[in-house]
Amino acid sequence: MNTINSDISVRMTPQRRVILEELQKVETHPTADEIYEMARRRLPRISLGTVYRNLEILARCGLVRQLDTGPQKRFDGTVREHYHIRCVRCGAVVDCPLKPVISFPGGFRGLSEFEIQGHQLEFLGLCPRCKSGPGKERGGAVRRDCPEEDIGP
Repeated sequence: MNTINSDISVRMTPQRRVILEELQKVETHPTADEIYEMARRRLPRISLGTVYRNLEILARCGLVRQLDTGPQKRFDGTVREHYHIRCVRCGAVVDCPLKPVISFPGGFRGLSEFEIQGHQLEFLGLCPRCKSGPGKERGGAVRRDCPEEDIGP
């Protein structure tokens, strides 16, 4: 049996493999709908429900990261610890070039009763296109023409 990882006994089905491969090809942090469109190029009969279910499984298994940034969940094929920058106008999400803080001196002992398992950090701003490009909209309106959203041909 071709399993996803040794801790969770889940088969790597052809659909899961295609979804994972398509996600790992891009750096745009696509939504499930965008991944569905990408996967359909290789598996024309795949359903949107199949994509959603398999993304959840791949995230639970640690093969993809689920990003709860903005109004829609996005997915990241890069599972190493890293931060993101999100455009507050168009919603584009890109990897942040800063190295993540791995440990905090002294941890959180005594500050909380929580057992800290990790952290996330998201920077907010305007992408280069929204910041200075033609058609710039005011008041935080969402741009639909931002290239950061493109998921390829």
